[in-house]
Order: sequence, then structure tokens, then C-alpha cells
Amino acid sequence: MSERDDKGWDFYLRTLSNSSRDSTTANDPASDPSLLHSVKKLYEICKSKNSEDLVARVYPHVNKIFQRAVASLSQSRTSNGLLLLAILQFFLDYGEVVLHDADPSLRTFFRSCLSREFSDPVVAEATVKFIASNKKKLLSSFPNLLPQFFPLLLKLIAWNGERLEKQFLKAFPGLMSPGSFIPLFPYLIDLPILVVALERVEKSSGPLIGSSIASIHQNTAPKMLLALMDEAYTGSTIEDGGGDSEFEDNSAIDVSDPLFLELLKDENDGIAERLWSSPVMATLLQTAANSPYSDRLKAVLSIAPHLLDVYFSIALRDVNDSLICALIPLLMSRFATLFPDKVFSYEVRKRLLEFILSTFQRSPSFIALLKKPIMDRLGEAYDSPEKTELALQLCWAIGEHGGGGESHKDEARELFESLELLLYENLSSSRLGMTQEVSLSPYKDNYRRSSQSRLLCFVVTAISKLATHHRELVPRARVSLGKVARSRITDMRVWRRACDFLGLMNDPAICASILGPSRSSNGTSQKVGSINWNEGATKMVAHIPFYILGEQEGPPFHDFSFSDILPGR
Repeated sequence: MSERDDKGWDFYLRTLSNSSRDSTTANDPASDPSLLHSVKKLYEICKSKNSEDLVARVYPHVNKIFQRAVASLSQSRTSNGLLLLAILQFFLDYGEVVLHDADPSLRTFFRSCLSREFSDPVVAEATVKFIASNKKKLLSSFPNLLPQFFPLLLKLIAWNGERLEKQFLKAFPGLMSPGSFIPLFPYLIDLPILVVALERVEKSSGPLIGSSIASIHQNTAPKMLLALMDEAYTGSTIEDGGGDSEFEDNSAIDVSDPLFLELLKDENDGIAERLWSSPVMATLLQTAANSPYSDRLKAVLSIAPHLLDVYFSIALRDVNDSLICALIPLLMSRFATLFPDKVFSYEVRKRLLEFILSTFQRSPSFIALLKKPIMDRLGEAYDSPEKTELALQLCWAIGEHGGGGESHKDEARELFESLELLLYENLSSSRLGMTQEVSLSPYKDNYRRSSQSRLLCFVVTAISKLATHHRELVPRARVSLGKVARSRITDMRVWRRACDFLGLMNDPAICASILGPSRSSNGTSQKVGSINWNEGATKMVAHIPFYILGEQEGPPFHDFSFSDILPGR
């Protein structure tokens, strides 16, 4: 080292050494800003000189400071996050040189420091940058670290919003692993609810900085003990409270509620189900609906769909089929239970449907494997408009992919029976236009009829396509479509579609071309009997399926000639 570097080295190293003897900083190292500066400077010198001897001289001092800082967290009035992150960077880069395993230090930082300081915008930004810049090293050396603490890391983006979004999106893939893939999903779609819960805690308990939310449940134990003692000595019950009770607010959150603890926990415990019937969930949603949206909530409503995009893209690219197959029932169960914001709900549901349909397109056999949850969703088709839309899309997938393919005939038959049941329920109860219910709103009544007509069109199509995939179902399909054709349905779209498909079934070749499988038995995506227009110049005109003309008489209704679509030689 040069003389100037040598003097700087000695000064910074002496600063670290003196801190342990200074009574004012020994119990609160972060209170001395020169410590953070010295740690960073010593790290830079070690990195620039690439000297193991220098690293070995620095390590004992930074390790002692780290231990003292962690021990003082509960009493410290100063943020320790930046100091600990600077030391963690030293441990990550030089742990092999000094034989220091950084894993316990990283876990201590998350559990003891970040759980208290996640709401500090400076610490949150530094933490996200630390994870993003060290993502490869963290994933290779400590693959289970970030997936274990993803609930805590999501608090960073939930509380600090758009200013962290760009960096957080870079770090986000590190949160995904086989053990966190499924539990991570409900946290993403419930990010707005997490914001409402955190804001509620801040309103009732004061600023979140410096307090560990994970200890809320533990803090209720002394209160309950005192209440029980009061009941034993005075005879008053725990619920008895005077008129001036601080819990008089009817919307007060029960901090012992399982859902509340689930929302605010810091570590992944592998549980993906959430109790949407919980009283605290109703309280949180009512609070959000009756209050103006905060800036944090508005930001998260925009960020959450972007996180879902990354989540689903990684799932389709890297996640194994067994995990994806296990995820789809969870997606379907949460389709109608989202934060009640129209734009947010639309964006999330759009992504859920795209992922479900993309998965079925890639692995049609999933439809057969998931026949039970799919049939359950079909049975809920009329519970709400959201469930109607999901059932409609599932009907399309069942028909398009033949109920799982040619090798899944039993499952296809069971799915066919579910479609039949859905069809016959409509016919027997005359849901389309002849209901005895009195509508309070003509607009809502028209919307309901239109929605049910649209669903029934998809059911009729799915029945026809499923029978085309599995020929043994054709007689039953004829009976089902015949009942629609003979029924007194007021919606002409449904009636016409049933009649058209009945006519198609009289010509199996044409029916297979129109309603047949998207993939042929040899694995190609060419439909049987259809035309590949790129090869149009080598085909005879007679090979063009003239049923596309719809039996029109007179001049052609199209405005093109065959020379326009068939390239010349």
C-alpha cells in the first residue's frame, strides 16, 4: 500500500478497534456514524488490494461489531440496518478467506434487524439493492435463505412502494424455490391486504420502525394473564369493559386472529391456504372499501400484477409440472376472492386465466388430473359473475383439449357428464329469460341473461368438441344438443349453435376438421382436414373447406379471391 493508503487503513482500523472501548458506542455501535464509513472504506481497500492478509486483519473487528449491533437491537434508538448490511457484504465476499459461514449472520439480520426496520425507506432500499446485487451468490451458496424470508421481503415492497419496484423485480426471482413456489402466490395477490393490515397496525400502535410486528401475538399474553387474574379476583369477565374501554371500536382487529398473524408473519411456513371467512379479513376489506386509498395502497395495486407477471413467466419456464399442477386448484379457488378494486381484480384475473389456459395448452393431461377441482368450479358457475367467467374458460379448455387427450377416456366421460349437468340445469330451470325471480335492476337482469347465454354457448361447444375427440360420446352429445334444439330457449344464439353442431355431426369428416383436436395423434398442431395456407400453391381448390361459406347462396360474401391467399409460383 502507498503511504497515503496505509495511513487511511490504520485510521479506519483504529476506529473499529476504539469503538469497543468507547462506553457510548459499545452498547449501540450504530449510534457512531464513523463506524459505517470505516467498515465501507476497509471493505473497499480489501477489494482493491485483493490481499487475504488485510482481510484477516479486518475480520475480527467487523465480526465483533456485528455481534454487538445485533445484541443492542432491542434497546437501540438508531437504525442498525445499513451497518449490518455493510458487514454482511464483507462476510459474503470474504467468508471463504476467513472461514466464516455467512448463513447464520444473514438469518440473524432478517429475523432481528429487518423485521424491525423494514418500514425504514433507507434500510429497505439498501436491503433490496443488497439482494439484487448478490442474487447469484445468495442462490448458489444459500438457496433456501430468500425463499424462507419472502413474507418479510414482500413487506419491503408493500410498505415502500414504487421507489423500490425496479430493484425488487430484479431480486424477486430469488424468492422462488420449490418450497416457496405455492405459498408465495397468495402473498402476491394479497399484497393490497397486507398494506391495509400494516397501516392498521401503524394507526393503532404507532410507527412501525423499531418494533417487530412478529411479536404482536406474544405481547397479548401478559394482557390475557392480567384479564384472567382480574376475572378470578373480581368476578368480571374478559369481555366486560367500561364505556371508556379503548377497544370500543367495532372495527378493532383481533391480533390473535390466525389470518392476522398469517398476513404479518416474517417467514415461510409452507402454508398456502388463507381463511377468507375470518372476521379480521372482513374488517380489513370493510376498512379498505370505506376509506380513501392511501398512496401505498395505490402503488401496491399497480405493482402486484407486475410481480405476478414475473411469477408466472418463471413458473412456465423453470417450475416442474407437479408444482404447477398443484398450483392450479389454488388459482381457481382464489379467482373470485381478491381485493375489491375493479382495476386490480381485472388485471389479476386476466393473468390467472392466461396462466391456466397456457398450462393446459402445454400439458393437456392436467385437465384430466384436475378433473375434481374443475368439476367443482363448474358446479359454482352461477354463484357470482367471476365464477361464471372462470367456468366459461374451463369449458373452453375442456373442449379444446379433449378433456385431457385420447388416453384419458374415463376422465373425459366424467367431465362430459359435468357439462351435461350444467346444460340440463339451465334447461330444467329455464334460467335463460324465463326465471321467476324479480329483478330489481333491468341492467343487472340483462347482464345476467347475457352472461348465462354466453356460458351456455360455451357448454354446448365443449360438449360437441369433447364428443368429436372421443367418438364414444357422440350419441350422448346428440341427445344433449337435441334437447337444446327442441327446448323453448329465448336466446337464439344458443339454439342456433346447438342446431349447427347437430348438423355438423352428420358429416364426421367436416365435424373433425372444425371441432377436432388441435393436435393430431402424431403430435403436430395441424387439424385433421384443415389447410395449411403456406402450402396453398400446392393444393387443389377442392381441398379448401367450403363449409366456411356457411351455405351462403348467390355471390360470395367475401371480398377476396383465391389468388390473394394462395401465393403464386
